[in-house]
Amino acid sequence: MHRLSVGGRMAQAASLCTPEGRALCFHLQQSPVTMDASEFRRRGKEMVDYVADYMEGIEGRQVYPDVEPGYLRPLIPTTAPQEPDTFEDIINDVEKIIMPGVTHWHSPYFFAYFPTASSYPSMLADMLCGAIGCIGFSWAASPACTELETVMMDWLGKMLQLPEAFLAGNAGEGGGVIQGSASEATLVALLAARTKVTRRLQAASPGLTQAAIMEKLVAYSSDQAHSSVERAGLIGGVKLKAIPSDGKFAMRASALQEALERDKAAGLIPFFVVATLGTTSCCSFDNLLEVGPICIKEDVWLHIDAAYAGSAFICPEFRPLLNGVEFADSFNFNPHKWLLVNFDCSAMWVKKRTDLTGAFKLDPVYLKHSHQDSGLITDYRHWQLPLGRRFRSLKMWFVFRMYGIKGLQAYIRKHVQLSHEFESLVQQDPRFEICAEVTLGLVCFRLKGSNKLTKALLERINNAKKIHLVPCHLRDKFVLRFAICSRTVESAHVQLAWEHIRGLATELLKAEKE
Repeated sequence: MHRLSVGGRMAQAASLCTPEGRALCFHLQQSPVTMDASEFRRRGKEMVDYVADYMEGIEGRQVYPDVEPGYLRPLIPTTAPQEPDTFEDIINDVEKIIMPGVTHWHSPYFFAYFPTASSYPSMLADMLCGAIGCIGFSWAASPACTELETVMMDWLGKMLQLPEAFLAGNAGEGGGVIQGSASEATLVALLAARTKVTRRLQAASPGLTQAAIMEKLVAYSSDQAHSSVERAGLIGGVKLKAIPSDGKFAMRASALQEALERDKAAGLIPFFVVATLGTTSCCSFDNLLEVGPICIKEDVWLHIDAAYAGSAFICPEFRPLLNGVEFADSFNFNPHKWLLVNFDCSAMWVKKRTDLTGAFKLDPVYLKHSHQDSGLITDYRHWQLPLGRRFRSLKMWFVFRMYGIKGLQAYIRKHVQLSHEFESLVQQDPRFEICAEVTLGLVCFRLKGSNKLTKALLERINNAKKIHLVPCHLRDKFVLRFAICSRTVESAHVQLAWEHIRGLATELLKAEKE
C-alpha cells in the first residue's frame, strides 16, 4: 500500500469536507511527524555505522581539540528552528561543529585523568534503556528496573568478594545501589551518617537540638582524598579535616587516632571517615586494616571511596588491596571508569540499607504502592538524592554477560601490564624519576630538577596535542600522570607516547642550556 507523505495526508484531509477530515488536518499541522518507526530503523543503522566508524577511526583524530572558549556559539543559530531540520543536516553539523570541539577520551593517545569506560555492549544497553524510558524511582514504576539493579549489584559484589553483609540476597540487611558518581555516593554516605549520629545522640539526650549537634560534627579523610569529599562536607554542613598521609601517601592509624583524640578533647563529635583506595593524584591506598578497627572502636561511619581502583578488585591478585572492607559501613567504586560500563554507573553498597532509607525516606501518597512494605523489594528513591533514575543496570547486565568475569579480568590486567611497561621506559631514562609506587594503571613521573622544568614539559606535550596528560602535586613536587585509559590502547601506543615525551624533553633541556 502506498504511504502518503505528511504533506499528502494533509492535502487529503483538507479535501474531506467532514469534521474528521478537518480534525486530522489540524492535528497534522500541530504535530508534524519528523521520524516514524520506519525511518528510525534506517537512521538508527546509519547512526550505529557512524559510531562504529568513529570508534574505529578515533586513533586518527587529534586527541585534544584546537578550539578556544566560546568557539561553538557563532557556529549555530541563536534560536531553535521553527521548522524541522533534516537528519542529514544534523549529522553533517556533528562533524563540522561538535567533533572539532571534542576531547577524544577513548583515543589510544588519551592518558589524562582516569579512564572512562566504553564498550559496544554497554552502548547497545543504553539504546534499550532509552527506548524503555522508565523513571525507576520505585518498584511499581518499573519492577524490572528495580529488581535487575538489586541482582546486578549482588553479582558485582560477589565478583569483588565483598562480605555477605553488603549483599541484598533474599533477606539481607545490606545491598547495593547505582549512584550517578562517586561524588554522589560520598555525599549520600555522609548525610546518612549525619542522620544516624544525630538520632543516636538525641535519643540519649532528648534536649539536644539538631543545630547543637551539627556545629560539633567532624568528618575526616586523607590529605590525598578527592576534592569531592571536601565538597560533601560543604554540602552536608559539617567540618572536614584532612589527615596527613605517610611517605606512601596513605592514611595511617596513628595520624587518624591523634586527630580523633584532639577533637574529642575539644568537645567535637567525630562521626565520619572516608578512606580512599586508589587516590586521584597517585593511586595510593589508605590502610584499611589500621583505619577500620579505629572506626569500629570510636563508633564512626567508615566510607570507602575506590572510584578508580575498585574495578581491579575482581582480579584475585589485586583483591588484597580491599582487605579491611569488612570494617566499612559503605563502599563505592565506578564501573564507569574501568569496567567497560559507560557513564554513568557508580556502584555503592551499604551494610544496613535502613541507614540510607532512614535518612532519605519520604512517602507522598502519589508515590506509594501496595508492595512497598512487603519486605521483598526496595524503592531506590530512598537510597539517593534524586527521585528519578534511569535503567542503568541494563548496561551492567549486557557487559557482564558479553565479556564474562574472565574477559573483564583480562582487560584490567592488560592495562596494568601497559602501565608497568611505561614505568620501565621511564626508569631507563636517567633524566626522569618515578614519583609514586605503580600499583595499577597509573604512572606518576617527572623530569628531575625544578618544578619549572616539568611544567614546561607538560606545556609542550599538550601544545603538540599528539597525546594528552594532566598533572598533579605530590607534596612539593609537580608531577605528570600517565594513566592507561582507552579500551583499544596497545603497547605500540605507549611506546609512541614515550618517544614523543622523550623527544620533547630533549628539546626542552637543550633550550634550557642555550
